[in-house]
Amino acid sequence: MAIVNRIADFAPEMKIWRQHLHQIPELALDLPKTAAYVADRLREIGVDELHEGIATSGMVAIINGRGNAAGAGPTIGLRADMDALPIPEETGVDYASGHAGNMHACGHDGHTTMLLGAAKYLAETRNFKGRVALIFQPAEEAIGGARIMVEEGIMERFGIGEVFALHNAPGLPVGSFLTAPGALMAAVDTIHIHIQGVGGHGAMPHETRDPVMAACGIAQAIQTIVSRNHHTQEDLVVSVTQIHTGTVDNVIPDTAYINGTVRTFNPEVQKMVMRRMEEIVAGQAASYGVTATLDYEVGYPATINNAEKSRFAVGVAGEIAGPENVEGEAGREMGGEDFSYMLEARPGAYLFLGQGDSAGLHHPKYDFNDEISPIGASFFARLVERAQPLE
Repeated sequence: MAIVNRIADFAPEMKIWRQHLHQIPELALDLPKTAAYVADRLREIGVDELHEGIATSGMVAIINGRGNAAGAGPTIGLRADMDALPIPEETGVDYASGHAGNMHACGHDGHTTMLLGAAKYLAETRNFKGRVALIFQPAEEAIGGARIMVEEGIMERFGIGEVFALHNAPGLPVGSFLTAPGALMAAVDTIHIHIQGVGGHGAMPHETRDPVMAACGIAQAIQTIVSRNHHTQEDLVVSVTQIHTGTVDNVIPDTAYINGTVRTFNPEVQKMVMRRMEEIVAGQAASYGVTATLDYEVGYPATINNAEKSRFAVGVAGEIAGPENVEGEAGREMGGEDFSYMLEARPGAYLFLGQGDSAGLHHPKYDFNDEISPIGASFFARLVERAQPLE
């Protein structure tokens, strides 16, 4: 690994940062302790500007390159997400979550640390022209903090011309990189189906309009969207993940609720799914004599890397990890990521950084591997220096 020597020097400090952040996991936009800690580190590092309170608890820090005190020249954006998940932690580490029921189960504490490490190096060396905008974002796991930051105008306000991000990847070798030009991750939509029937005694089903049977029928029928309504070469996932109904064994309930997720890449496929969902829910409800309403919630768009920026990032990753440890033409996957909103606003790329064998993301035993923090920080730093070299 060609970790930048200066970043390797303060790797122990980065470990302290990361493990402190791990102890104070906060959710969605409400990150007062996390944001305060990050802001304090940025002031210590000596960034030129710190703009807080974006998307409630997000912030953008500006570092000017050498000879650009006024911020003249291009600006490259680097993003880290800061929020945690509502999962009780089971790692057993001595720096485990101090917020019961919450934990950093996706490594956002590590992503924030990597960007802080890059900030420390870039503020010391300033071996680049123009500016770098360090974007610390809330609510990746919840309501799309990236969307909110874009809507609040960070790209225009700070003159950001291109934008990049990293995410740790359990199961990939430590320090290896993976990405793809073009589509990398899917659009993420959510379905809510509310069924209203007529309940009654379990021994007298003929006097009811059973929402349980309707829920089963709808759940099975919507699976035919994948198997019968779309071209087999177009990626599509429709998964029913929750069915809630009933209370006891001898009562047919009045209502039922179905929840699930839809993952697509092609907007035309997404439109087809929405149309077929409406038709199936209405048709199945009629066949069971109940009423049903579909709430189709359009979520994060697909994560689409700019091909040119992706190739550039792959080259930088190769400098850090060695070309043999970088997969730049990986297949796309059906997970989702709100960095997609930033990539819609500006060209850029999103990459995965291997953290070795560990529990998977969103697992109660997951923990970020501190060994990869200097690797990620080195990637971010080199990215800036290569994108905006001094003349």
